[in-house]
Amino acid sequence: MPPPEPLTTTLSTKGQIVLPLPLRRLLGWNPGKRLRVENTPEGVLLRPATVFPPTRPEDVFGSARVEGPPRSIEEMDEGVLAEAHAQFEGS
Repeated sequence: MPPPEPLTTTLSTKGQIVLPLPLRRLLGWNPGKRLRVENTPEGVLLRPATVFPPTRPEDVFGSARVEGPPRSIEEMDEGVLAEAHAQFEGS
């Protein structure tokens, strides 16, 4: 949902802009937020940068070596939950 009225900002001599507070609040963008800047036919587009580079399944299949038989989804869920509990209790 866009802000109710158009907002403006000014480009500094260092090429920096300040995004108006109402827009940052609306988007939930806090200091340190990494943004991707794209040049489009409509103008400059800012979007959140991805945390990890995109990967394809074939790039990562077999990267985690595991001993023993395959685990079921239920067993994996139990293991993740157990580790989460251990991490939470240890903090």
